[in-house]
Amino acid sequence: MAPALDRSLGRKRLLLVWLGRDEAASAAGPGANAPAPCAEGVTALPELSGAVDIMLHALPDLPGASLSPDHLVDVAQRIEDALAAGCDGAIVVQGAETIEESAFLLDLLVGGPKPVVVTPIPRGTALSGAPIAGSLLAAARVAASEEARDLGTLVVAQGRIHAARFVRDVGSGAAAWLRSELFGPIGALLDDRPRFWVRAARLPVLPSYGGPPRPVALMGWAMGDDGVRLASLPMLGYAGAVIEGLGAGHVPQEAVPRLATLAARMPVVLAARSRDEVMVAPGGEVGGARPALLRHGLIAAGCLTGAKARLLLGLALRGNGGQAAAAAAFAPYQ
Repeated sequence: MAPALDRSLGRKRLLLVWLGRDEAASAAGPGANAPAPCAEGVTALPELSGAVDIMLHALPDLPGASLSPDHLVDVAQRIEDALAAGCDGAIVVQGAETIEESAFLLDLLVGGPKPVVVTPIPRGTALSGAPIAGSLLAAARVAASEEARDLGTLVVAQGRIHAARFVRDVGSGAAAWLRSELFGPIGALLDDRPRFWVRAARLPVLPSYGGPPRPVALMGWAMGDDGVRLASLPMLGYAGAVIEGLGAGHVPQEAVPRLATLAARMPVVLAARSRDEVMVAPGGEVGGARPALLRHGLIAAGCLTGAKARLLLGLALRGNGGQAAAAAAFAPYQ
């Protein structure tokens, strides 16, 4: 049996949002390993009994790859309402395929000091038994921890605690999914107690009731790409675009005019494809296509990956948001 939670958890009220299943489990078919019985089993765990309020999401059968930003906006609203009503924290369980994006969306939309913890369903496991119980217990320990307050949304996996803005899904192996490659995890569970080594400052939170993100194209640049596709993006209904440049965010010199033309029509964000690069506004760098693009009005993604930059840009463009709103949204990530 897994170790019991700290007694202080018995005085906590945690919301559990169950979003679905892992892709391997869903391959068995819609009726296999249904989440509802698993949720009932969670309430029966003595380590969690009386400490967690179970709330099943309206779409509990979705694997992680089938979740959308609209689903996560709905989850953010539910979490904010529950925290305002007296819950001390929230746990979100989902398939790992989109966890870095889900966690970042919640980090952008759920304000206040109370902890929000996202944890993945272990890949290739059934939705019951020791692996998922261990994941839930670890997430509950962090969500119930006073030290986890004021840190925004956290991701807990394999005994490590990651800040949502830094975590990435970097592999398919059962022991090597999630990494915070720029700065490492901010904490860990040691002897079943959350311990934090870094306290990343909270960044601005956007309204959860402002609607879903507007459509933003994410385009990865490849060697030899001439950028001819860029002109079609406004006609396809996109409100903005994120470009993942080669390596540290570079594109061929001949593509600069096309990207500058696109940036005159819609907000365009430039991100790095390399996992350990940070895309910031040019300082001493004066040559090359990257600083030229930023001088033409493209917005630097800062420490964000292309996938996360796409979500932030989509949220910033809600309402009447345009270039100024987009630039302001990315400024804290530089």
